[in-house]
Amino acid sequence: MIYLELILAFLQVGCFSFGGAYAAIPLIRDVVLSYGWLNDETLTYMIAVSESTPGPIMVNLATYVGSSQAGILGAALATTAVVFPSFVIILLVSAALNRVVKNPYVQAVLRGLKPCIAGIILATGLFMTIKNCLPVGEGSQLDLRGLVLTVILAVVMFVVKTKDKKRISPIGLIILAAVLGMIVYGC
Repeated sequence: MIYLELILAFLQVGCFSFGGAYAAIPLIRDVVLSYGWLNDETLTYMIAVSESTPGPIMVNLATYVGSSQAGILGAALATTAVVFPSFVIILLVSAALNRVVKNPYVQAVLRGLKPCIAGIILATGLFMTIKNCLPVGEGSQLDLRGLVLTVILAVVMFVVKTKDKKRISPIGLIILAAVLGMIVYGC
């Protein structure tokens, strides 16, 4: 019976959670509290853990709840149920997109979106860089260590790209940033 409950509960979460992970949290909360699978405090802790681990929050929470209620099979069923609706929707969209993508109007829209998306990504990157180096708040001042880290990472990216004619791997950059962060900010 628990397996069916997990499937139906997380299928419901997968079907009706629009707007990203944070918009899904109230629905997940409703489901896990109504079945008595977690209490508010445990759910809060699991949301924090789910945010700090790789993968979408909904998938991480479904896996945890399924595992805590019915072991590995429960984790697999809950995870599959929460992902299944999105999987089906993406299949349908991709099937329709393959037929429409050759349309000259759709091609024009896609060509127009490329610079827009590049601008959004650039603006987000600049905003995050400025926010990292210039924290806002009482007594805030320029974070020289954050600025130094940003400059070092930018120089490394530039040197690797010009020297090797390729870009540094994102994983390598994350590891380098983590090591530099531990050195600059102290362990």
